[in-house]
Amino acid sequence: MPPARIAVLGGGLTGLSSAFHLSRRYPKAEIFLLDREAQLGGWVRSERVKLPISGASVVLEGGPRTLRPNSKSVLELVNLLKLEDKIITVSKSAPPARNRFLYIPKSDTFRFHGLTRLGLSISPLLLFMAGSLLLEPFKRRNREANLQDESFDAFLTRRFNPTFARIFGSALLHGIYASDSRKVSVRAAFPTLWNIEDRGKGSLVRGMLRNSLTPDAPKDTTSTDDEYQLGKVLEMMRDVSVYSFRDGMQTLTKALEDHLQSTPNVSILKNAEVSRLNPLENHSFEISHTGGESLRVTHVASALPLPVLKHILGSGDQTSVSHLTANPITSVNVVNLVFPCPPSQIHPEGFGYLIPRPSEGYSSAPSPGILGVVFDSCSLHDQDIPRTDNYYKESSFTKLTIMTGGPYLSLPLPPHLSSSSSTGIPPFICSLLDKLQIHLRGSSKGPIPNPIYWRIWQNRDCIPTLLPGHLQRIAEMQAGLKGKGQNDYWGGRLAVVGAGVGGVSMGDCVEAGRRVGRDWADVGL
Repeated sequence: MPPARIAVLGGGLTGLSSAFHLSRRYPKAEIFLLDREAQLGGWVRSERVKLPISGASVVLEGGPRTLRPNSKSVLELVNLLKLEDKIITVSKSAPPARNRFLYIPKSDTFRFHGLTRLGLSISPLLLFMAGSLLLEPFKRRNREANLQDESFDAFLTRRFNPTFARIFGSALLHGIYASDSRKVSVRAAFPTLWNIEDRGKGSLVRGMLRNSLTPDAPKDTTSTDDEYQLGKVLEMMRDVSVYSFRDGMQTLTKALEDHLQSTPNVSILKNAEVSRLNPLENHSFEISHTGGESLRVTHVASALPLPVLKHILGSGDQTSVSHLTANPITSVNVVNLVFPCPPSQIHPEGFGYLIPRPSEGYSSAPSPGILGVVFDSCSLHDQDIPRTDNYYKESSFTKLTIMTGGPYLSLPLPPHLSSSSSTGIPPFICSLLDKLQIHLRGSSKGPIPNPIYWRIWQNRDCIPTLLPGHLQRIAEMQAGLKGKGQNDYWGGRLAVVGAGVGGVSMGDCVEAGRRVGRDWADVGL
């Protein structure tokens, strides 16, 4: 029978998506969304600020800033929440889509250093990459027969070479997981690569060629639960590389919150930190929290970080949830800078750049360790200035974002996390400006001007590092949660979702919420 009372733990994007879809799937159930913060949305945070000199307003993002149109679950929300008129897009032919860069430090052992475009322009970097790709199909199959998973770095090293794995693999992982590619599971982070290697009989390149020549069989779309309600949004995304919202990514989470506030069978409890989740003998749960009296519910969807969930569980059967603390979690500082000059005076036209792992390791790099830089004034020009044929030359200011931390050791942050007329530029920001000077100008050009505005977002424990073996551990956990008979402690009534379970992208989080609780109608009470 359908669930009667459902608790969704965690009001980040996964929790909001879970509550949204559960309220539609089970309209007669009472649904409670609990979050420990006063503001929902988790790591999705946007802020529009007025610049002190020009008076113009800019959008500053503290978390994710762009989406790719390949996630139908997010496009479905855009349609259902009627957000089409708030969308801004970047076409595949635009400079931000065509120009993405890699910065190789001068101290690196690789023979090329500096900022280089990841495109078809002839450079030592391109020649090295092409050589590695051309040689790969001639390498023998070298995956051990009993190998079930490995790190992304080990995978690329095995199929290409250590330098390729470090230069390209570590930079890519910096941009997605803010983590060390030597630690992240290839099967969890890039599951298609493992399958492509199988399809190519041990070769990635051969597997990719087979994929392009022999498309996969069409998926079965007979299940109404898998039919996305996209309206005209899919047509809007034709020829789009990435998209966002005019007032930032928080537009999506705020629209979800507003919708849930107006949904009769949903109650939102803010400032409600869950302290205990106890299964009861009558196939229900008791949830203790700081927002008021404890709740009794029949089903729970947890979108909490897995270590937090581990902490709040009672002392009962821990076997099925023994893997909750298997993965470490990384922290990232996101720094927005706004300069009083056009972007052409700061950086090349493009999306931004990533920086690979230092050849001598993270501990050898001087602080602050930078993972990557996004050229916001180019990549998301329409957030601050109306679109013209030229993306950003009309701008009188430059907005960019720096990601630091992750596997690097970070400098202590200043006591003030945003610029103020009463405070000067702190040493941490000055050290970032020194790095930008080296990356973007070198010693041959004049100094980068001081920013007219800066903002630091401290994202502590924000992205899980999915270690090798993650998929097997999650499969064991899910099987234990759905156990029946003698192992019926959870009875299939506790669902665990979120970035620590599936992928870390916004699309992965929304999709996880869309699928949660599908089998609850078949779970007896």
